[in-house]
Amino acid sequence: MQEAPQEKIELLSVDLLEKHRRTVSRLKGLAHSLSLEFGWHYLLDMAWILEQLGDLEGKRIIDAGAGVGVLQWYLARDGARVVSVDRLSRADLPLRFRARFHVQGLREQDLLPAQQVFRESLTNQASWSAKVSRQLRDVRAMAHFGKGAGKVFIYNQDLRDLADIEDNSIDAVVAVSALEHNSPEGLELVVQELMRVLKPGGFLAASLNAARDEDWWHEPSSGWCYTDDSLRRLFCLPPDLPSNYDRYDELLAALRDCRELRDGLAAFYFRSGNNGMPWGKWSPQYIPVGVLKIKR
Repeated sequence: MQEAPQEKIELLSVDLLEKHRRTVSRLKGLAHSLSLEFGWHYLLDMAWILEQLGDLEGKRIIDAGAGVGVLQWYLARDGARVVSVDRLSRADLPLRFRARFHVQGLREQDLLPAQQVFRESLTNQASWSAKVSRQLRDVRAMAHFGKGAGKVFIYNQDLRDLADIEDNSIDAVVAVSALEHNSPEGLELVVQELMRVLKPGGFLAASLNAARDEDWWHEPSSGWCYTDDSLRRLFCLPPDLPSNYDRYDELLAALRDCRELRDGLAAFYFRSGNNGMPWGKWSPQYIPVGVLKIKR
């Protein structure tokens, strides 16, 4: 039986890749089948988050800042009921996700009917025949793969105001490198709202960007990097909570030497300088950090 999770602040080591090799392989396989790519450190983030969650069957989990990222689909495949929250609309969610998973809108406006998405996608594409082929392939995926045991509820909403989710109704909240895109003041409000919807004993497991000496803004990825002290303040964690920030230099050096992450760098990084690895140049400037906070 898995031990109950404990509150923690943990810089994420590349050792997580081997420690959770089966999980990492499953994440890679699912992403490939859904034509998704990872952020440069997301395998570390998701391996750490899934380690905290343990058994997923029947749990009601919020994926905060989910976009169309792979974690929500992984959770649903293994039996969780996922509320997928993002302030950017996914109402026109592509058919390849609907074909593989039980998906619905939390509210009617959160998800357009599949037939409407199909029709509109045809009129918005220069290559009609290619789009038809892709859409039909997505629909056929349902027969090939089957649907996961869980469900994903699309909820297009700001994390500071989860008005349609009741108090004390969620088993866990996860966030993969999403919360750092809020201002420090905004992050405090987000944490308060996420804690409101959690059941007592439930927890928030989030990955963010870590800073060694002082908070700083990473312009290319539009995200804050936070010190140990700042994370304790923003997440209302005790000052004596153990962390491994004293290993910052060592873990950053190991991250920069990690061939698996370097060689797996997603193609989208090479097309822009406005991302976590501008123009595809492998040069990590920060370490991902996991924060786990329990609702008492």
